[in-house]
Amino acid sequence: MKIKSVLALALVALMTVGTAQAKSIVVYFSRADENYSVGTITEGNTAILAKMIAQKTVSDSFEIVPEKAYPKNYRECTDVAKDEQRKNARPSYKGDIDLSGYDTVYLGYPIWWGDLPMVVFTFLEKHDLNGKTIVPFCTHEGSGVSGTDGSIRRTVKGATVKNALAVRGATAQNKRAEAEKSVNDWLKKLGL
Repeated sequence: MKIKSVLALALVALMTVGTAQAKSIVVYFSRADENYSVGTITEGNTAILAKMIAQKTVSDSFEIVPEKAYPKNYRECTDVAKDEQRKNARPSYKGDIDLSGYDTVYLGYPIWWGDLPMVVFTFLEKHDLNGKTIVPFCTHEGSGVSGTDGSIRRTVKGATVKNALAVRGATAQNKRAEAEKSVNDWLKKLGL
């Protein structure tokens, strides 16, 4: 009798594995403090979008927090960001997350000097994203996606990279209903 019970449980477990729903996670880097076009803020523009996306997609989330904080002053921060980019630096970040159980990674970041912040490259290069779906989203103040979807494709070989969402930081910060509509429309087009 015990053997039949064990076999029945094993069969149920195998059937469940085949029907398990795909898991998704929102991974993002965002910076508060003094920002272009919105002044000094307590919640970063990209963080606002990340929270909306996590809630709407019922996703887990992980914030990329640099080991060394960026300067609070906007101009000083942009100088550091430009220097990191020039050096092709890979700044370290605090903590980490095991992505092996996730099928879809929503990846959020601000546009810094026309590209991903270098700490986001650190994250991407640290993880095996082969076979996963990467769904980029960004905040900017006029540059749009700025080709970052191509940067992601070149960095994460073997992943499917979907069309990115680009929202002005000022919109995310000051016009949340408009930002939310952009998120809703984008998710609907993606069919995720």
